[in-house]
Amino acid sequence: MDPIISVATDIKNRIRHLGHLFGAKVTLRRFLASWHNDNQGMDTRWKPNVTVAAIIERDGRYLLIEEHTQEGLRLNNPAGHLDPGESPAQACAREALEETAQPFTPTALVGIYLSRFQRPATGEDITYVRMAFCGDIGELQPHLSLDEGIVRTLWMTPEEVRASAERHRSPLVLRCIEDHLAGQRFPLEVIHTDPAVANLPPLST
Repeated sequence: MDPIISVATDIKNRIRHLGHLFGAKVTLRRFLASWHNDNQGMDTRWKPNVTVAAIIERDGRYLLIEEHTQEGLRLNNPAGHLDPGESPAQACAREALEETAQPFTPTALVGIYLSRFQRPATGEDITYVRMAFCGDIGELQPHLSLDEGIVRTLWMTPEEVRASAERHRSPLVLRCIEDHLAGQRFPLEVIHTDPAVANLPPLST
């Protein structure tokens, strides 16, 4: 349904309902009070964390990183959060460079994934949307250091990745690799980034 029609229908139904409740003409004040009460908390609406991951393969091995986490040392694909003003492919190239010190050029989308992580000790309950890309990896840049918290990079065979599943930071580490092994690829154009993402200035506060 068109959003404007949906809002208009909602307003009409609310006014009719309030008229029945009060048995009288509904004032604008009464209607606005009802609307406000029903929409309290909209500024705290739940949102997932948007992340990107680089699925990098060379000669039958996959490039992973070993990093410090609150759960100890964990293995992950080069990955991170989408930053303001960048497309998912740009974010993936940036994260891969920061975490491996090797330039990465995304050439295809492997998949879009939804996962959920809970940390009972802190009460964290986080849902992630991950966009995973495969592509071309360049040579190591000796002048670059690995991102904070990353211990090392390592190339692992699919068998080694599967055997280390208990050390993965997320079940998506293996799932993305398995999808890549199965030949799953989608054009980069599947994800459209509107120019406003990069061009609009921040709102002044």
